[in-house]
Amino acid sequence: MGSLVVLVLLGLLVGSLAKLLGPDEDPGGTLMTMTLGVGGAMLGGLVGPAGGWYQPAEPTGFVMASTGAVLLLVAYRSSRVA
Repeated sequence: MGSLVVLVLLGLLVGSLAKLLGPDEDPGGTLMTMTLGVGGAMLGGLVGPAGGWYQPAEPTGFVMASTGAVLLLVAYRSSRVA
């Protein structure tokens, strides 16, 4: 349960930072960007332990969750801006 809360908070943080640092012509609003950040963090943070690549409490999970959130946000922006 605590792991999911951390993933949600990490996703909100990454989504917020992406909104602040991203271009002005961002296709989604703040809520959409933060939701995509949460989805990507959950995807990235849950795939690694499910695949047996690392344990849930390892710092690698933080990196995977951040990477998943960033990749999902980049994919969304590239599909909407193009």
